[in-house]
Order: sequence, then C-alpha cells, then structure tokens
Amino acid sequence: SALGYTESSNRGNCLKCPFGNAWACPGEQCSPDYKYTCTGTGYAGGSGEACDGKYTSCTCADGYEWKDGTCQEILKPEWGKCNGSAKNCNIGDIVYSDGTCSSQRISGKTPIAVVVYKSDDGKCAQAMALKSIGTYEWDSNGYGTDISGLSNYSFASDAAQDLASCKNTAIITAEGTNGSCPAAWESYVYTTEGTNVGDWCLPAAGIFNSIKNNLSTINAGIISVNGEQLYVNDNIWSSSEYDNYTAWFLRFSYSYGLWYQAKSEWHDVRPVLEF
Repeated sequence: SALGYTESSNRGNCLKCPFGNAWACPGEQCSPDYKYTCTGTGYAGGSGEACDGKYTSCTCADGYEWKDGTCQEILKPEWGKCNGSAKNCNIGDIVYSDGTCSSQRISGKTPIAVVVYKSDDGKCAQAMALKSIGTYEWDSNGYGTDISGLSNYSFASDAAQDLASCKNTAIITAEGTNGSCPAAWESYVYTTEGTNVGDWCLPAAGIFNSIKNNLSTINAGIISVNGEQLYVNDNIWSSSEYDNYTAWFLRFSYSYGLWYQAKSEWHDVRPVLEF
C-alpha cells in the first residue's frame, strides 16, 4: 500500500497501478485473447481490462473502425471512382446513402444498394439498386446502332469479363440520346438520397456473372432492406454490346448468367454504383 497499490484483481495475483487501467499479474499467463497493444495511428486506447499491457480489442479514434483486429480508416466512397473504400465492404453488404457498408441493417441509415461485385484485389466494388427502375429498350432505333467506342462481345465468356459499367454508360449516353438509348439514359439520370445524376450506371455484363455466382448472398442483403430480390426468370439489360442489333442481358439459366437479344426488346433496368 505504501507504493500506491490499492486494488487487487479478481484474477488473484494481480495489481493495478494508481490511476492506471492495466493490471500486472506476476507469474500469470495472459489469455491468448490479450494480444493488442492498441497504439499507433487510429487508436484511442484499449477496450476493457489489459493483461501485461495488452487488450482483447481496441477503441478506435474518430474516422476509424475496429475490423479484422485493427483500427482501419473508414473511407467513404466517391461514386464512380475506386478510392479503396471497397475494402470495408463485401458482396451482399448493404450500402447506405452516407457511403458506408454493413452486413446487417443499421437503424437510422438509408439503404440505397447492395454490393454485387468486388474486385479480386479488394479495392473496387459495384452495388446494385434495391429494385428495378422500370422496363426500357436498350436501343429504340428499329434498325439498331453500333455504338462507336463500345466493344462488341460475341461470346458469353468474353462478355463476362466486361466490368466497365460506368465507362460503358458514359460512351452510350455520349453518342445516344434519352430517346434512342433509354436503358443507359434512365440509369444515368437515376438518383437516390446521397447520389446525383451521373452516379448510377447500366451494369456491364460481367456484373451479372458475379451476381449468378453469389445470388443467395446478394438476395439475403436485398431482402434484409425490403428490396426486390433477383429471380431466375429476371431479364435485366447490361451495358455490354453484342453487335449493332443485339446486347447482353441477365438470364440466370444460361452460361455466365448471360444471353443476348435484340436491343429493341423491353427489359428491366437496375443500375449500379461503382466505388
């Protein structure tokens, strides 16, 4: 007591320094769960008791979150740009109007999309709107138009590699008009809370391949926020072109979840956000 040790731990042979929150336990082996020093950029200190200077988890500073054993910076996405914010999101996660993601619905936040694709390096993602925004033609010109600058894909395996949703949409809307290319244009002008005109895009064919491979996980996220789940009979336009007369669309029953049809056909449009 002369040294200021006035508390003892219920673990037995442990003492706490005056005004401190770390226990010293001579001769006691700390649990393997006590492994974090909780120091460095983004850390506000330890969470709960410490054992020999280490904690079971940490408290993060503002702008950081505790994830995978570290305090990670919370990066808000810039729609249409890959700034690394996708590292905080996974396929099936809910995307909110404030740019954050979560695997479970968070009360008080507005859901706007669900993640349907994430790049292999974890840096980029795309999230699909929670429902169809309507049924439109890809190209209203009966004779068909080959969009210059837009790649043509003659095989589903090649179309499934196309992930450039917003690049494709920009090319289509630059050449066509709202009347001649309604599917892309309706995606371009679609807005929600937290997004503006130009943020949403007509999904590229490769996004449908990712949806087919992760359908149950994606639908679970959509259902959790009362969105319209994706069904095996859905027909949804992609921004990927087959040729001047036809374009690729979602058809789960076919290889890669893709098939092609005349651009004059009317299919659902369900835009995506790139981030």
